[in-house]
Amino acid sequence: MLTWWTDTSPCKGADGIIADGAVRSGKTLCMSLSFVLWAMARFDRTNFALCGKTVNSLKRNVIYPLLPILRSRGFEISEKMTEGVLIIASNKSTNSFYMFGGGDEAAREKIQGMTLGGVLFDEAALLAESFVNQAAARCSIEGSKFWFNCNPEGPNHWFKKNWIDSDKNLVYLHFTMDDNLSLSGEVKQRYRRMYTGVFFNRFILGQWVAAEGVIYDMFSQSNIFEDSLPYEKFYVSIDYGTQNPCVFILWGLCRGKWYAFREYYYSGREKGVQKTDSAYADDLTAFLGGINPVALIVDPSAASFIAELKSRGYKVKKAKNDVVDGIRLVGAMLSRSEIYFHSCMENTLREFSSYVWDTNAVDRGEDRPLKENDHAMDAVRYFCSTAASKPARENKSR
Repeated sequence: MLTWWTDTSPCKGADGIIADGAVRSGKTLCMSLSFVLWAMARFDRTNFALCGKTVNSLKRNVIYPLLPILRSRGFEISEKMTEGVLIIASNKSTNSFYMFGGGDEAAREKIQGMTLGGVLFDEAALLAESFVNQAAARCSIEGSKFWFNCNPEGPNHWFKKNWIDSDKNLVYLHFTMDDNLSLSGEVKQRYRRMYTGVFFNRFILGQWVAAEGVIYDMFSQSNIFEDSLPYEKFYVSIDYGTQNPCVFILWGLCRGKWYAFREYYYSGREKGVQKTDSAYADDLTAFLGGINPVALIVDPSAASFIAELKSRGYKVKKAKNDVVDGIRLVGAMLSRSEIYFHSCMENTLREFSSYVWDTNAVDRGEDRPLKENDHAMDAVRYFCSTAASKPARENKSR
């Protein structure tokens, strides 16, 4: 990766490079360092683009780890973070590196019209296809090249089909954690424990595999409990519905682990009677039975219900609602035995066995749950993403 573009490399005629594979394999740092070294060796007074899902993730994953290394090699760097540009200078050249977030379709307008000597795409599979195509089209300078770095997604993902599997004259390198010589065996084993199912295959084995079947296939009898425990504090997570089911789940913390021990599940469609926000709030008071939770973690789209709860004095936190990241976190917490569910929670336990991936979405290259049997699952995901213990949240990192 560090030398493919040099004059003595047999790959120097390639138009770019793709590095994919496992998390923590070292590909991001190698890729970003090589990109800057190439740009500074081949160009002067030229614009380049550094692209991530968001500018913040780009700074965290690429920029901040890279800057000390560049400075240690004698480069002078002017950080104009408010303008979104780094000016990097050596005794031979000075170039500008613009930072872009490309995680949505509207992002392509940010880079449109530029002329670039090259683009680094970090987390390429998480970027919008239209943004990647627009950024690649900006590389019209003689000798310009594309640099792609990513973790795998599904086998039908647009990046897999249109870049990895197509003949675009690109160098392709596949990484595993064993390629990162700074990782100890203990650290590698910890990362292997963090993921299960499709996410293990993608982020640990580095495979482009489909999300299919039951989503929480790691859920087992070991995640179910029957005892009454001395809880230290409480949360309630809520998935709001009018015709669709409305779900409350009461969580208690005991000895560093979270236990869901009470559920409320009401379907206006099945009962034939739709409840108002006020009626649901009354039901919540009865559901709590005098327990004073730290906060209510509520479906962020339930604006009117949130207003009703706040008017009654409840502390409300809008739930984080990144679906796939949330599913990955719930799966990791189940596998590490950090969350448990009481045997009395029949609706929640039923959904664990029937919550599946949408096969039609998978065929289009998207990871998306089927919107059925998902109301308690959404409430579980809201809690884990928004209020779970700090160690669990940190383990979410890719």
